[in-house]
Amino acid sequence: MTLTRTTKLERGRGVLGPALALVHTGRAPTRAVLTAELGVTRATAGAVAAELAALGLITVDSRPGAAFGAQGRPSHRLAVDPDGPVVLAAQVHADGFRAALVGLGGRIVATAPGCTAVHADPAQVLGEVVEAGATLLRDSGRRCVGAGLAVPSAVAEPDGTALNPLHLAWEAGAAVRDIFTRCLADAAVPGPAPDTPATGYTANDLNLAALAEHRHGAGRGAQHLLVVGTGHRGVGGALVLDGRLHTGSSGLALEVGHLTVDPDGRPCHCGSRGCLDVETDPLAFLEAAGREPGPAVSLLEQSWELIRTEYDTDPRVRTAVETLIDRLGLGLAGLVNILNPDRIVLAGLHRALVERDGERLRAVIADRSLWGRSGGVPVVPCTLDHNSLVGAAELAWQPLLDDPLLLGG
Repeated sequence: MTLTRTTKLERGRGVLGPALALVHTGRAPTRAVLTAELGVTRATAGAVAAELAALGLITVDSRPGAAFGAQGRPSHRLAVDPDGPVVLAAQVHADGFRAALVGLGGRIVATAPGCTAVHADPAQVLGEVVEAGATLLRDSGRRCVGAGLAVPSAVAEPDGTALNPLHLAWEAGAAVRDIFTRCLADAAVPGPAPDTPATGYTANDLNLAALAEHRHGAGRGAQHLLVVGTGHRGVGGALVLDGRLHTGSSGLALEVGHLTVDPDGRPCHCGSRGCLDVETDPLAFLEAAGREPGPAVSLLEQSWELIRTEYDTDPRVRTAVETLIDRLGLGLAGLVNILNPDRIVLAGLHRALVERDGERLRAVIADRSLWGRSGGVPVVPCTLDHNSLVGAAELAWQPLLDDPLLLGG
């Protein structure tokens, strides 16, 4: 019996990673679906599921109830283990930083109170955010298997430097990946293999938001997913092709914030005028609405609250929303003509714009792009509230998604 199971498991070891990825992204809710997706026998799929359960990564419900009216024997249900390991995810932005623990399936298990000040020294900031995450780990008692960081800058590959942290006081070219890794080592945050320190996986925040939305949110099922969004300052973009982030030859692809949408507009940090970066971010919205930004909460939160409470009653707020929609639509139309995505997901403040007047935005894009004459592409709001944090966690989960047996050393 042991020999038979071992033989089945040995045949399935090569699909342990793909099997975990299927459960992690919700694409294999049952063992029958897992069997079909992997293209293996039912016995091999059962052995693979049992191994992932033994590693503490998933649960297997061996006594599922059949749905009403279902035919045949019900299949075992699969789910990520709610008590399984977690990763430390961190995000730094212009208005502060936050740390969280994230489990498989993109589940945020715990978050530390966000800090509202970002020091000019990245080592101090990353040391503070890692310590906040390490405190969460100590309090939770959960096993940690890695760490990921989202930053508001293009991150050059392969050296992991932040090339243009325009909205932070950091120097261009700050070695954020190396600094993050050192901070993790100082705080004794572990990686997936026993007795090994965590690697400080680091990437651009919008790229990570796109990865999270593709795996767990509004981008599921898209083959050519374009994500554009503005968080606290500036605008970013990302493209997911066949399930993988398109980052270009050195990690710098989709710097969409510097598309010109108003040649006579605001001066931009890049030296041009009227870029998406300064025409459709929260600061631009507050100025267009005639509001003085306050120091108490982030620019993004102030913008969200203003749209939520005064869009229907204050003509200045409505006009500001329409102005940003028109400028955003111009930028998206150009991206659609170049990239031909099959879905667009909007994040941050742009999420609020499409939720308030999606028809206006779609009309602008259709009027300015070739696809508008042939049916159009879906433009939808993101569905994850903390997609950059979840995306940072995806970086840390990736080694285990590639090889779950790392957990066993």
